[in-house]
Amino acid sequence: MTATATATPMTADQAAWFSDTFERLVANVSAAVLGKSHVVRLTFTCLLSGGHVLLEDYPGTGKTSLARALAATVQASHSRIQFTPDLLPSDVTGVTIYEQDTQKFAFHPGPIFASVVLADEINRASPKTQSALLEVMEEGRVTVDGEPHPVPQPFVVIATQNPVEQAGTYKLPEAQLDRFLMRTSLGYPDSDATVRILAGSAVKDRASTLSPVIAAAAVTEMANLASAVHVDPAILAYVTTIVEATRNAPEAALGSSVRGALALVRCSKVWAAAHGRHYVIPDDIKTLAEPVLAHRIILDAEAEFEGADPGAVIARIVSEVAPPTQRGAAGAS
Repeated sequence: MTATATATPMTADQAAWFSDTFERLVANVSAAVLGKSHVVRLTFTCLLSGGHVLLEDYPGTGKTSLARALAATVQASHSRIQFTPDLLPSDVTGVTIYEQDTQKFAFHPGPIFASVVLADEINRASPKTQSALLEVMEEGRVTVDGEPHPVPQPFVVIATQNPVEQAGTYKLPEAQLDRFLMRTSLGYPDSDATVRILAGSAVKDRASTLSPVIAAAAVTEMANLASAVHVDPAILAYVTTIVEATRNAPEAALGSSVRGALALVRCSKVWAAAHGRHYVIPDDIKTLAEPVLAHRIILDAEAEFEGADPGAVIARIVSEVAPPTQRGAAGAS
């Protein structure tokens, strides 16, 4: 069975195919990134939703391995950009150079021209360079000297921030954080996963041992198929209530915008299809609310001083907002 873009709702058979393929993708990456299947699922959800993910993590937690394994699994190009204070926008996007042999200007693409881009320690680069990356994330193309250059499809940026050693860093403005579809964390592996990693220490690069599961073009087909997942009006109302509650939360100086609500709906479609359903249920929204919405909230200064956490705010809101009934949520089932 093949996935094709369609305006009609996803069928149960298509959902079953999508779920099987999604599980094979996750299992493949999980062979290189041990013990982190949930984060792998979130990353694939971002990829199939046409968005980007921000990882806030300590060094040595497998961020590079995740990006390399993702690229190998979908048979796509991969690049890594180490952000530093002296990194220029052209070091990311590319530059036009006059070539003596042809006596013409030619564009030399930068490392952003890959399907899977790891932007390591994005907060160490200047705001100008950050903006260059975030622009191509939003537009899907680079404009140099008035000429647009589209990036490959599929296209996902996995950006990282180190929560320690903040000296000499440039904090991402809230408006730029909002450009990321999700924010999550790999974290350290548990004891069992650590033992497995140590047992396989002879393999220095697990990602290099992976075989592709699907071709890069099939990612676009899966994304088109996921967009046909049914979302009942009751679910849309549920998402709206949650997002509006972030704006009224006493701990928040600013809540999520409509962009956050749209992101939550897009991700929930992929999440539903990944679980073999052609319709979204409230549990999809509950699972994705924190990684999709938490980084879109600006905490009140006093609440932040007292130790309030955006993730905890989202968790409280989700627990307080009554979900629609299962029958109403699965209206197309």
